[in-house]
Amino acid sequence: MNYLMTAANDIDIMIKGLFSYKLFGQEFWITTTHVSIFIVMATIIIIAIIAKRSMSKATEVPGTIQNIVELVVEKLDGVVNGSMGKNADKFRNYIGCIFIFILLSNISGIFGLRAPTADYGVTLMLGVISFVMIQYNGIKAQKGSYFTGLFKPLAILFPVNVISEFATPISLSLRLFGNIMSGTVIMALWYAMVPIFFKLGVPAALHVYFDLFSGAIQTYVFCMLTMTYIQDKMDV
Repeated sequence: MNYLMTAANDIDIMIKGLFSYKLFGQEFWITTTHVSIFIVMATIIIIAIIAKRSMSKATEVPGTIQNIVELVVEKLDGVVNGSMGKNADKFRNYIGCIFIFILLSNISGIFGLRAPTADYGVTLMLGVISFVMIQYNGIKAQKGSYFTGLFKPLAILFPVNVISEFATPISLSLRLFGNIMSGTVIMALWYAMVPIFFKLGVPAALHVYFDLFSGAIQTYVFCMLTMTYIQDKMDV
């Protein structure tokens, strides 16, 4: 019992402030989330540079890196084309960008980082960005009929339709945050509360599921829902 109480006190799932600074009289903190995002972004930039150099020297008989780049691009194009059809060309860069960022963020726990997507501030902003894309393309495609559509099928349902629109970024962000955060909590509980001999080998399998498998699934779901919402607004 004493062991469990001590272990419970050792459970750490919170975002930590590393250091603070003042700007325009306001105090700001650099947290573990900022560090994780920086590492993820730096990784993406390095991968992009390597991919660009490889593709600039592309050959008919591709090497390992060229094969990987072509495979990733082909798979992402297939996902976007399958969901958006004739509109795919407009959105494949955006979907590819958020797919890679979310995927690397989700699986960063394998490498000892606290996943940025386990911070609701990150997933909310991803949801808001997608929400802006959805609304912008809906207004662009439907023009004036977009706003009159909020009064259909009955004018009295206008408040409900508006709420349903603003629920989109909340649902997108909470779904991603909830699934990644739950994995973070479970792994923290495991490391803190089980005897030491259960910390050898078993966590590797748990990381594969919560970080790799679940992370990949949630990345796909977020991007798929974003494409579905955009396509729905553009189908007039």
